[in-house]
Amino acid sequence: MSSLALYRRYRPESFAEVIGQEHVTAPLMQALRNNRVNHAYLFSGPRGCGKTTSARILARCLNCEQGPTPTPCGECRSCRDLARNGPGSIDVIEIDAASHGGVDDARDLREKAFFGPAGSRYKIYIIDEAHMVTSAGFNALLKVVEEPPEHLKFIFATTEPEKVIGTIRSRTHHYPFRLVPPGTLREYLAEVCGREGIPVEDGVLPLVVRAGAGSVRDSMSVMDQLLAGAGSEGVTYAMATALLGYTDGSLLDAVVDAFAAGDGAAAFEVVDRVVEGGNDPRRFVADLLERLRDLVILAAVPDAGEKGLIDAPADVVERMQAQASVFGAAELSRAADLVNAGLTEMRGATSPRLQLELICARVLLPAAFDDERSFQARLDRLERGGLALAAGAGAGAGAPGAPALGYVPGPEAHPMAPVAPGGGAA
Repeated sequence: MSSLALYRRYRPESFAEVIGQEHVTAPLMQALRNNRVNHAYLFSGPRGCGKTTSARILARCLNCEQGPTPTPCGECRSCRDLARNGPGSIDVIEIDAASHGGVDDARDLREKAFFGPAGSRYKIYIIDEAHMVTSAGFNALLKVVEEPPEHLKFIFATTEPEKVIGTIRSRTHHYPFRLVPPGTLREYLAEVCGREGIPVEDGVLPLVVRAGAGSVRDSMSVMDQLLAGAGSEGVTYAMATALLGYTDGSLLDAVVDAFAAGDGAAAFEVVDRVVEGGNDPRRFVADLLERLRDLVILAAVPDAGEKGLIDAPADVVERMQAQASVFGAAELSRAADLVNAGLTEMRGATSPRLQLELICARVLLPAAFDDERSFQARLDRLERGGLALAAGAGAGAGAPGAPALGYVPGPEAHPMAPVAPGGGAA
């Protein structure tokens, strides 16, 4: 058991255990209750979202001695054969269409399909990667898929349903699978880690969910890799960022703070730390864009963390809320657009560090651009500087040398304020 991959050890054995696909599992379970089972199904969707697993569960439901039933008993011979670690059933045939998609393979399947099941209620063919079947192969299967004998069922699974010819698709019940939402996936991974008995630091699961990109299998593979390398302290955030190649949160905090303060020295110091630390500049820019996206959302929706719009631990959300409050809306929007454009330019760039430094320079120097967005960003900075000075004046009223409340700062009062040709503030 311990040598099995994590996604195999925890593969669902019933529709109730399949996560994130209720729009598929609920209708299938109801069809089984009503005994209105079709002769052919088409399961489509991204990789690792449960298509083949659901096909096996459907076969288990159909061939259970208590079935057809939405809840297999798990005790009969068919259920044991088709269980997670079962030997498999001779009446449930899985075919990889990537290597058996030719017309000769289809003819061989068609000839064998008319023989009855050896010991089960139905003979079920699960054809994985169905889009790899050639047009000639589909045409050879057409008649048996259209009018199969009573004992025969087909389940096609594919990531590209549009490549399955229309004559086959029209004879199936099509169920589109979806990527699993981050919140659902994070809860499932936390449950799996609890079963494994290995502690996981806060902040690790969002990284795993992000790496898995909504695929349960991919997320479980990443989690398996982290658990395999965990020490006595469990899976740490530093270990996860290093192994998955993500940027440490402290670097992102430092560069965002530098942008907010208009501190070029601090920003370029972060760039040097990124490069000298062996981090990929492209990955850093992608992670920075993700951070700016979170800040834009927090600026618009202060309780975005509670609403699930941001997938991060509570302390990180609190820190990002403080960062978002420092920026103006125009500044955040402009910074995100510049980083996004820079990320596109970095693809294929011969000097990623130079591109990263240019991105930071563009964000830090709105005065160097004459477009409307840069002008709005400059106004945001001026307003922020004026409010800070006004707050300081209010706190120190009556003190010698304290500026009056109506004081308007000159260009020397704020290092980033644009200077007009005549010497006054722009």
